[in-house]
Amino acid sequence: MLARTVASLRACRVADGRWRLDPGPVDPLLVRMLLAREDRRFADHHGVDARAMLRAAWQAAAHGRAVSGGSTLTMQVARLLEDGPTGEWQGKIRQVRLALALERQLTKDQIIDLYLRLAPYGANVEGVRAASLQWFGKEPRRLTPAQAALLVALPQSPERRRPDRHPQAATQARDRVLVRVAELGVIPESDARAATAEQVPTMRRAFPATAPLLAARLRREHPGATRIDTTIDATLQRRAETLAARATRAQGGRLSAAIVLADHRNGEILALVGAAEFTDDRSGGFIDMTQAVRSPGSTLKPFVYGLAFHDGIAHPETLIEDRPAVFSRWQPQNFDRQFRGTVSLRQALIWSLNIPVVKLAEAVGPNRITQALERGGIHLRLTGSPGLAITLGGAGVTLTDLAQGYGALARGGRGITLSPLPGGAQDQPLAMFGPVAARQVTHILAQNPPPTGAASGRIAWKTGTSYGHRDALAVGYDGAHVVAVWMGRPDGTLVPGVFGGDLAAPVMFDLFDMLPRKALPNPPPQTLTLPNAALPLPLRRFAPAGTASAVAARPNRPEGLQPTFPPDGATLDSKGRLTAKARGGRAPYTFLLNGTPAAVSQPAPSAELPNPGPGFARLTVIDADGLSASAAIRLQ
Repeated sequence: MLARTVASLRACRVADGRWRLDPGPVDPLLVRMLLAREDRRFADHHGVDARAMLRAAWQAAAHGRAVSGGSTLTMQVARLLEDGPTGEWQGKIRQVRLALALERQLTKDQIIDLYLRLAPYGANVEGVRAASLQWFGKEPRRLTPAQAALLVALPQSPERRRPDRHPQAATQARDRVLVRVAELGVIPESDARAATAEQVPTMRRAFPATAPLLAARLRREHPGATRIDTTIDATLQRRAETLAARATRAQGGRLSAAIVLADHRNGEILALVGAAEFTDDRSGGFIDMTQAVRSPGSTLKPFVYGLAFHDGIAHPETLIEDRPAVFSRWQPQNFDRQFRGTVSLRQALIWSLNIPVVKLAEAVGPNRITQALERGGIHLRLTGSPGLAITLGGAGVTLTDLAQGYGALARGGRGITLSPLPGGAQDQPLAMFGPVAARQVTHILAQNPPPTGAASGRIAWKTGTSYGHRDALAVGYDGAHVVAVWMGRPDGTLVPGVFGGDLAAPVMFDLFDMLPRKALPNPPPQTLTLPNAALPLPLRRFAPAGTASAVAARPNRPEGLQPTFPPDGATLDSKGRLTAKARGGRAPYTFLLNGTPAAVSQPAPSAELPNPGPGFARLTVIDADGLSASAAIRLQ
């Protein structure tokens, strides 16, 4: 499995148990040495070098034994492909025939690629890339002359020259290659002499094991694939794994951790940590917690606020009561079991209060919340019909889905499917809500107080802690990246005293410190940024569903305000301006489109409004007394 820079993230053995990797970029010096040592006339012959074979036969007759080989590089590839014997004349004939066929069907570069892919390097290692990773711990893109010479020498006798078992034989074979290529002018003689002083490696190095859980998942999804390219940034992946391991060790190793880091602009996942310690069975290191369904805690609250802002029933400065309330037979409590009285919605979201968000959810409707989350990439796992409890974590989600949802917030409400595969990300066709509401939520989340020592205002973020402290979460985004962090126990065991703000948030901020800074976007110009006293009367104080505001309850008010066009539920053309009409109420009239003023102080209950484009929209009209009426429409 390869990172975006073609660096190896995870090497996996093929079905026969061998390490065989795509060659990838190879140092040209290695290829020049290989051709000089094995097949100087490679560019000129058609698979068989008659001069070399006659020379080898004459030398064998003169000395009574084989002194030099007459096989071309193409014949060696033929032998590797058929895995046949080298000393019998019948085998040589087959290799000649196959070599001639290879030269007719393949280019010279393709033949060299096959050799670099299949050449044996001892034990169960094949190919120059696997050999370079095993002996030198690095990709073969840049090699020293000594390293290149060793990789040329080993395939001729891979077991007898294995550096870990026969370092003297390996050194002698390497030095003979260096002398020969220096004689042929491939490298200067001074470089060859200096290279002979370099020690050969005497131990095998471990193959790359970065992102092991992601590698396992991609192998299951792509059975038989010999190479899987990803969007993973190898440096960020290693840093994220280090952060996850360090955070769990600080808790005595009793927890695991998971991280999703993505570029929300294009949907590419840059780092994906499924567990803090992959090899630790006690902490469930074999479970990919980026895909596990867990409670989101309070992390879904911002989306409820976004829908309320979009519908024009609330504004960040709208006042709401945080007091004991009963919803049917459910009486939710705040996390600290205290109440703050009258607060603004901005304060309610920053403080993550439960009563206000449940009131908003009741007004918006659980089904509509679920549908909006789905459009943003958050797929709720429910045991029945959605209820108000989903706003407080009463549903299951994956960490990847949470990252997708917050990525949608960062993108102005329009979601994108995150993917670790190049070209795998997909834009969602419908937005969760409009860009004005998304930016209002972003502005509030950016005011969330950061952990001690972290810069404030750089990212918009939210934490969550599930019931029983089983899950600690932190999700945030800036102008380019979204990061989601989970900490807890994979088996769902209670972890008393664990909070998202204490555990997950510092890890998330550490990750953002590793990323280039990208400022959050400014709110759209049509965003209504007013203090509470300057808001339209219905937006100054939230009125729960089924109750009337103080203004609407005034005696002797005019006939009720009603929208007449477009009617509620209508489907209209998304081209051209939008005509809105109402009746009743008292002038002047204000028309809101998706919570944003579109026409203000109209003398008559009608107006021409800008068309917001395809999708769902909510049209609201407000009269001089603060009476309001709305219609939900669809533009296509």
